[in-house]
Amino acid sequence: MASKFLIKNARAIVTCDQSDHVYKDTDILIEGPKIVAIGKGLSSEGAQVIDGTGKFVYPGLINTHHHFFQTFVRNLITIDYPNLTVMDWIHKIYQIFQCIDNDVIYYSTLTAFTDLIKHGCTTAFDHQYCYTKKTGKEPVDRQMEAAKLLGIRYHAGRGSNTLPQTQGSSIPDNMLETTSEFLKDCERLVRLYHDPGPYSMSQIVMAPCQPINCLADTFIDTVPAAREMGVRMHTHLGEGENEGIIARYGKRTLEWCRDIGFIGEDVWYAHNWEVLPEEYSILAETKTGISHCPTPAILGGFPILDMKAMQEAGVLLSLGCDGSATNDGSNLLDALRAAYLMQSYHTKERGGCVSAYDMLKIATINGAKTLGRPDLGSLEPEKAADLFMIDSETLELTGAIHDPKNLLGRVGLTGNVWLTMINGNVVYKDGILTGVDEKKLALEGEAVCNKVIREPNEAFRMFL
Repeated sequence: MASKFLIKNARAIVTCDQSDHVYKDTDILIEGPKIVAIGKGLSSEGAQVIDGTGKFVYPGLINTHHHFFQTFVRNLITIDYPNLTVMDWIHKIYQIFQCIDNDVIYYSTLTAFTDLIKHGCTTAFDHQYCYTKKTGKEPVDRQMEAAKLLGIRYHAGRGSNTLPQTQGSSIPDNMLETTSEFLKDCERLVRLYHDPGPYSMSQIVMAPCQPINCLADTFIDTVPAAREMGVRMHTHLGEGENEGIIARYGKRTLEWCRDIGFIGEDVWYAHNWEVLPEEYSILAETKTGISHCPTPAILGGFPILDMKAMQEAGVLLSLGCDGSATNDGSNLLDALRAAYLMQSYHTKERGGCVSAYDMLKIATINGAKTLGRPDLGSLEPEKAADLFMIDSETLELTGAIHDPKNLLGRVGLTGNVWLTMINGNVVYKDGILTGVDEKKLALEGEAVCNKVIREPNEAFRMFL
């Protein structure tokens, strides 16, 4: 029998639907994985009641770019991202990445998922390109195991690096794959985990890491393979590599991707802070998405995306945390706040910026569009019951609760939420992850981090 929940008398329900409805003192009826009804005075026999008095309800946040394996390389000033170029940082950090094994993959993924869940994220995409001699081909399998344990909706980006250092790559040769290895494993993962149906909890994305560190045929061969299997595509683009791509191919990265077909409604790119205004129309016309990751952009001192101009041009924008080695956290509420402040600063002079509510929609309904999930991203009947709730009856929010739509970004509500529900299941409530022993997992993960990452690497020795 499907589980039933009735969220009763929520102070506000911010739907992020097409009409931007905000319901006051209203109920939500949930049966199985989906929302059945939103209205006043709802009742349902056998439903578990969640008292929504004083609570604001929001659609679950959707993270469209991350690198979970980096979670065990945080708070590390010896490899300081702000003081390095992206390419120099990649060269240094890979000396640590090549030590990673599947226990690191599993526990770092649990760590990132937990951070996301506690801050209202219900669907997470991860760009997993860390394949070492120790991991073999198992990283995505271990991530799926972690996602199932915590109950989060997971889209796995199967990444790869294929270009040898002798041909200009910055990736150690012992972390390279061949294009055929990459394609073969993508087929395996799609067969095992890709569920294209409504309320799917797992999907696969073909995501070669970045053009500068891959052979051309890795990208070229991905396009027909992904479209034949019906999966989406993703990569890093416009993240400092354009100069190298121009030297290699005589054109900018976006033009190169367009020429080989790695572009379109089933494709989105991470970052793209090198994008030019004249390229906005290419992204808009092809319906190619951009995952904006504000925190690493701030840390790296990179150009701020003109999100308002991109929106006006029709570009689909979503929000990502990016890897913890360039963020130090997996808090999408914090990313929402950072993005809002960046845009307010950036566009003030020319008038009009992306509102805090617009940023919430970028992090919800736009994320759903980016991942090809019409069943996610807003609170309305027949959509998945993915949501989070905050307690508005706290002293620190006094005087700010009149506008729940803009509250998160403007007031900077970036701490733990009160409740997170995914696919109709409460996975986190009032400080407690449901169904797991969080302390036990934390101790196990810390032991793995010490053994595999900290102790063998010089970058950590000054702290040991």
